[in-house]
Amino acid sequence: MDETEAVVRLKEGNIAALRTLIERHQVEAVQAAVLITRDRALAEDIVQSAFVRSYERIHQFDASRPFRPWFLRIVINDALKAVAKQQRHVSLDDPGNPSCPQLIEWLEASSNGPEDDVQRRELRDAIRAALNALSPRQRAAVVLRYYLNLSERETAREMGCAPGTVKWHLHVARDRLRLLLSPYAP
Repeated sequence: MDETEAVVRLKEGNIAALRTLIERHQVEAVQAAVLITRDRALAEDIVQSAFVRSYERIHQFDASRPFRPWFLRIVINDALKAVAKQQRHVSLDDPGNPSCPQLIEWLEASSNGPEDDVQRRELRDAIRAALNALSPRQRAAVVLRYYLNLSERETAREMGCAPGTVKWHLHVARDRLRLLLSPYAP
């Protein structure tokens, strides 16, 4: 079953069609949410809730448009809300421990030996730290624009802000990342 047919069946009340959408979008949605929240378990919860909410609100979805941007907007917005909520509720048990499990999996490509593995691990850790240094809105802009390959206009729509604001978030984020990752530049 393709995505369009799945949406039509969902609108008819067939919840089994949700499986097609989950299989197609779950991995990307979780990865995007992890990049914003820096917490895999929270990201998985956000995506699971987003799928349930998309089923409940499928009647609001315009079936002539692609499902992916609509769904990812739900995920990104929920991830931003979760980060804001976390910032208001700081844990006293483990201060300053920014957990970011499996954030940059694409850096774990095959290597030529132990030295490459060590260098790749160091770079992955540096990228994690650099992304963690960005504000949640800057991380969201980076994820939407560069990880999910949305245009600046689509990114602005997904973030609910003006395109100029997205450009500003991306500019500040790129400058910050460039500075933080300069020791690793070739």
